[in-house]
Amino acid sequence: MSEAKILIINTGSSSIKMALIDMPSEQQLAEGMAQRLGDAQATLSWEISGERQVLEIGGETHDVAMQRMLDTLFCEMDKESITAVGHRVVHGGERFIRPTLLDDSVIAEIESLSHLAPLHNPANLIGIRGAMKHLPVIPHVAVFDTAFHHAIPLHASLYAVPYRWYSEYGVRRYGFHGTSHHYVAQQAAEILGREFNDCRLLTAHLGNGCSATAVAGGISVDTSMGMTPLEGLVMGTRSGDVDPGLHEFMVRESGESLATITDALNRESGLLGLSGLSNDMRTLLNAAEAGHERAALAVESFCYRLAKSLASLAVALGHVDAIVFTGGIGEHAAFIRAKTVAQLEILGVVLDAERNDQHGKQSHGFISKPEASTQVLVIATNEEKMIARYVNEVLVSSE
Repeated sequence: MSEAKILIINTGSSSIKMALIDMPSEQQLAEGMAQRLGDAQATLSWEISGERQVLEIGGETHDVAMQRMLDTLFCEMDKESITAVGHRVVHGGERFIRPTLLDDSVIAEIESLSHLAPLHNPANLIGIRGAMKHLPVIPHVAVFDTAFHHAIPLHASLYAVPYRWYSEYGVRRYGFHGTSHHYVAQQAAEILGREFNDCRLLTAHLGNGCSATAVAGGISVDTSMGMTPLEGLVMGTRSGDVDPGLHEFMVRESGESLATITDALNRESGLLGLSGLSNDMRTLLNAAEAGHERAALAVESFCYRLAKSLASLAVALGHVDAIVFTGGIGEHAAFIRAKTVAQLEILGVVLDAERNDQHGKQSHGFISKPEASTQVLVIATNEEKMIARYVNEVLVSSE
């Protein structure tokens, strides 16, 4: 396999993240971020070969920030050494089920899917167009969050609504966080000493956004998120599952618009809505310990809904080889893992308190007792590395 330096770009509505990864060694050579774009407090930071730089870029647009990020990187790294660029794209619909070389027609198709992810795909496209303008010669590859979930069977992916909503409008469950679920599932198989395709795993990506996935045969067979990232678990500011009649009820009772209600479900709900305090789990755990009743309620709801989702996803697997926790909460909140796993005795899980308190760092990721019939692991996710793997596969297949 030939060597490649792959630049990973993840463009959000007010941020750009970059990472430069050497393949096939998977060594991360540089990591950068521009955040709070459009704000007077916007900053740009790079860590390159162990050296950190921070610049103020107050008020700059995505395009200007992209140029300045690349200029900063290429002051330290040879621009000509970059082999390809990998772009995270949130929604690929049913059209994009694998990493795809970008050209004008693919970009147009991604744009046509923006109605499925109006908060994400347009921002992703800004990053794609900006990077292609500044790096026009090398290949650019789109990697889709939804792609890992493309093989979920129709009986699991379709809603029980008029079928024409699916055939005419694409209404179905797509799933998200695919690169993270795929990465930690592969790592789990390696830790377990098993072939990836022979493993049956439950993976829980827990951050400000949260989702759980059932993985079998090397693919996702069901997941908690749906047509949008609003479905499923309790999250930082997202409600997760609610009664579909809630929207009409709240419009009628409050007099607010449907758009306002939907925005509240996305931005004012979840941990923040229940606690009335914060969407940050660390803050809530400290507050709950100090006696804040609604913070404790938010934590309790989060863990209960997570355990309930993991147990239900086990139906798609038949039996479970391991449960994997990842993401900021999944990797660092021992209390959340313990409280969740305590509700999963039905799956044969027995946690080892000492291993859990150490986040599995002294036990190769394991936080369950060795004799447990279902193992539990903590694995740090690395979506940039997974995207680099995808891009490298495209490069190798095109040689």
